[in-house]
Amino acid sequence: MCRNIKTLFNFDPPATTNEVNASALQFVRKLSGFNKPSKTNEEAFSLAVERVAAAAQEMLNSLVTTAAPRDRETEAARAKARAAVRFGMNGDR
Repeated sequence: MCRNIKTLFNFDPPATTNEVNASALQFVRKLSGFNKPSKTNEEAFSLAVERVAAAAQEMLNSLVTTAAPRDRETEAARAKARAAVRFGMNGDR
């Protein structure tokens, strides 16, 4: 799966519409192989993003969990630490 698509469920505060749309855009880009579609394909591409975003939002609204919501800042710090290990960054950048 595309690494740029982030988990959006069970966060406090909940995922925003912009986050859902960004994930939908990444998903459609991955499926189509287009970063930016040609004029000919632009309408189909935009419609796909809109429909994927709507389906994703509906799913997020329907999911249920007993787990405590995750904190965005904590998860971002963990992701940054994993990236530092993975790519050998020492934080001096």
